[in-house]
Amino acid sequence: MEIELERTFLLKNVPENLKDCKSIEIFDIYIPQSISHPILRIRKKGDVFEITKKSPVDLNDSSEQSEETIPLTKEEFSDFLKVDGKRLRKIRYYYPINNKTAEIDVFLDDLEGLATVDFEFDSVEEKKSFVMPDFCLADVTQEKGAAGGILAGKKYLDIQPILDKYGYKKLVI
Repeated sequence: MEIELERTFLLKNVPENLKDCKSIEIFDIYIPQSISHPILRIRKKGDVFEITKKSPVDLNDSSEQSEETIPLTKEEFSDFLKVDGKRLRKIRYYYPINNKTAEIDVFLDDLEGLATVDFEFDSVEEKKSFVMPDFCLADVTQEKGAAGGILAGKKYLDIQPILDKYGYKKLVI
């Protein structure tokens, strides 16, 4: 089991040269579909397939997650496509900034217009002292509605009240 230290932000504007950065399409299925915030994720990330269970270490702090990942074969992943689950697709851009990599997720399909930014950290101190870059709008790490398991299966209009709270404007990338 690994502990992931991460903060999530809404993207305010598209950083310069984003389209020149390495990117990959991600397809997620969150299960079980019957709960509002599933923490079990089946993922296709390019040619990599995996199943991950990700849950907060402390229920009051979404920035520290316990993460267990098991690699899958393409055939195993194909079988999971039959499972009823909450789905989402996004393009992840790896944007270098200040000796870190911003993982900029541009959501597709029913969530088109939404873009978030994740930063991962090596220590709690680094996470706490991190200063949000200018291209970010707001820290939504603790916003339950910003979690992948909750976003999956939603439409942009479903999450618009949360986004409006932060003054978020749809982005076209």
